[in-house]
Amino acid sequence: MATQKLYAGVKIRETRLKLALTQKAFAAKLGVSLSYLNQMENNHRPISAGVVLSLAQEFGFDVMQLSVREADRMVVDMREAMADPVFGADPPPLAELQLVASNAPALARAFLTLHRSHRQTLDRLASVNDALGQDSTALTPLPWEEVRDFFHYCDNYIDSVDRAAEQFSRQARLGGDNVLALRNYLSRQHGIDVVDSPDALRRFSPGQNRLAIDQRAARATQAFQMAHQIALIEHNALFEATLDLARFQSDEARAICKIGLANYFAGAALLPYAAFLDAARTLRHDLDLLAEKFSASIEQVAHRLSTLQRNGAKGVPFFFVRVDQAGTITKRHSATALQFARFGGACPLWNVHRAFETPNRYLRQLAQTPDGLRYFSLAKDISKQGGAFHAPKQRFAIALGCAVEHANQLTYTDDMDLTNSAAFEPIGISCRICPRPDCHQRAVPPLDQKLAVDHSSHRILPYQIG
Repeated sequence: MATQKLYAGVKIRETRLKLALTQKAFAAKLGVSLSYLNQMENNHRPISAGVVLSLAQEFGFDVMQLSVREADRMVVDMREAMADPVFGADPPPLAELQLVASNAPALARAFLTLHRSHRQTLDRLASVNDALGQDSTALTPLPWEEVRDFFHYCDNYIDSVDRAAEQFSRQARLGGDNVLALRNYLSRQHGIDVVDSPDALRRFSPGQNRLAIDQRAARATQAFQMAHQIALIEHNALFEATLDLARFQSDEARAICKIGLANYFAGAALLPYAAFLDAARTLRHDLDLLAEKFSASIEQVAHRLSTLQRNGAKGVPFFFVRVDQAGTITKRHSATALQFARFGGACPLWNVHRAFETPNRYLRQLAQTPDGLRYFSLAKDISKQGGAFHAPKQRFAIALGCAVEHANQLTYTDDMDLTNSAAFEPIGISCRICPRPDCHQRAVPPLDQKLAVDHSSHRILPYQIG
């Protein structure tokens, strides 16, 4: 039987670093060339018997640490972990797992620990579900979360849908009275009449060739709903192909995402990419002027600004978020380093929460996150009337912002000193991942920090962090 070659570059490198020796000095003590040592440390060459002997004689090294069994076990364990359905149907090839086990064993161990914790959590949740009489197989991502992550990881830009919408905008001659233009298009191309809807914002009756739209809604909303329906009629094949690539885990997620794709098409049609990007630069991202120019709402304009990420024609990298009165994030996207919490609300020190207190006004904020990055944030309430005295009103606030190095491209910063460090307010992402020890608005302690409790004193918080 052939002797198995021994590759243990990580162990050799760890030994050298613990001894604070350079590669040149370590190679001299082992009696090998510098290039040979480098090749061994990077697992390009196996360790010779002479090197093993030198390690034992020169440094009292326990040669049992060079056993290949640990790497072999990790490879087996990783292959088993990769069989988990959570990783999909295409696990990494064996050669890649062997490379990780040999060259990055700490990472492999961390991966196995994380996967074990994941499985234990699922087992505990399944036990709780069984005790409550619920379906223990329901431990899959919620459909809304799957769809949200799909758009998030696409950078909120779907190129094929965006370009199809831009072409449609030219074909339908949008840009003036979009409601009239879309009515005419539906009638001319599909023989569909647009009528008033008494009980829904939009209701399509294909058998009757009739599209009912709530005439009490704002004209920008009416146009959006008509463009949405056109998207479903004309681009179903494009949407289905996109959904096939997304590989959602449930039919519900797929159905919800189809609505999202139609919404994306509608927004991109009313605010076509090239024309909108050019206007945004010319008007220095003035939301009101852009809304007037494109017959759109402030929310539609702000959302569209955050999607201008086409290769070769990128706009300012914005973040965009919409929150309700409870602080729950209902829309989120960021083309900046600032990323929002996946669950729960946003930092209460952020100006988006104060927008509810100042209706019909823009609030400006210079903010700094714990990582030292600085941003400009513009916030405004966008409450929507219900159309009748007793009708419920939708209350939301939006925030649009960018890294401070891009802020001079916005008309809103003309009178602001972007170089004044004292003008930047400290904000975080969410309390559970914010390291600030002295925040007066902290709701819960950070997950990764130790707490100290002093019963003899009371400060802003009933505990100390760190």
